Amino acid sequence: MILDRYFARKFLQAFLLIAVVFLTLLTLIDLIEQLRRFEGYDIGFGQLFRLTLLNAPAAMSEILPLIMILSTIILFVGLARSSELVVTRALGRSGLRALVAPVMVAIVIGGLAVSTLNPIVVATSNLYQTLSETYRSGGPSVLSLSGEGLWLRQGGDRGQSVIHANGFSGEDGITLFDVTILTYANGGGPVREIRAETADLEDDTWVLSNVKVWPLAAGLNPESSAARHDELLIPTTLTQDRIRESLGRSTGISIYDLPQSIRQLREAGFSTRRHEVWYQAELARPLFLVAMVLVGAAFTMRHTRFGGTGVAVLASVLLGFALYFMRNFAQILGENGQIPVAMAAWAAPIASIFLALGLLLHAEDG
Repeated sequence: MILDRYFARKFLQAFLLIAVVFLTLLTLIDLIEQLRRFEGYDIGFGQLFRLTLLNAPAAMSEILPLIMILSTIILFVGLARSSELVVTRALGRSGLRALVAPVMVAIVIGGLAVSTLNPIVVATSNLYQTLSETYRSGGPSVLSLSGEGLWLRQGGDRGQSVIHANGFSGEDGITLFDVTILTYANGGGPVREIRAETADLEDDTWVLSNVKVWPLAAGLNPESSAARHDELLIPTTLTQDRIRESLGRSTGISIYDLPQSIRQLREAGFSTRRHEVWYQAELARPLFLVAMVLVGAAFTMRHTRFGGTGVAVLASVLLGFALYFMRNFAQILGENGQIPVAMAAWAAPIASIFLALGLLLHAEDG
């Protein structure tokens, strides 16, 4: 038990060290990216640094498997150089038994990543999107997909607009069906209501078809002042790529709210496959972090006198990257409906664990 606590403490120290190093590097790199992205906008350094900090949790969550495998490498290379692994084996403990403490720490970190880091990433990412759109166009452009339909909010110099659609198509472009638009003046109330049969997004313009417009100015009767148009053009700051990305992005919903959101979307007739794959992949994250620990240990749990430490470290990192991309590829196949949702989320972590265990057994028992 004392030895397990010692290994767990050493592993946690290595994890925190690597996390701080990567957090610093990612913050500096993202700050440069924010300076380039908002070049020409009247934004102060403090606002850009705030955007950078809001972006940091999502970046750290994405590279968590890399941090885990590097922490394992640092732990076992250090133990091998100090001959502590040799002493451990001399006491009658196998190499696999020495992995119990790091694996338990990885499970705890994975659990915290799912239960705590995920809501933090969702909150900071949503705030980042809102502030980014506000700095760019003077108002946030928000997209929400729920059981009530598709909601969009776009901002501009003339005010804000809220768009609601009961259906959409994104195959050959963005087309909204049964559309209602409420336009608000800057700092004021609504100025007009628009209802259209369809709305097609072309470049930076919504092209509305079969339109009826009600002015909502004071002193006017909206119905008697209403006008009909076969076609109406409304400028927008939204793009097709940004809408598709938001529609396919499940990271804007906390893992605690995702099951209810999936049920609502399914009842409304929207596809929920991407959300289901992401939800299952988040639940499987602790297993994948355990796999990264086992992969790192498989190549570094040997004495340094055998040589080849650099090659072993490189091999473990490359294998970790390969498994990471395989997991992402499986998720893409699941989102596209090529494989079942459960297989897309759980197959790669489980297969990675068995692969790493096979390498460990071969290294330990020959």
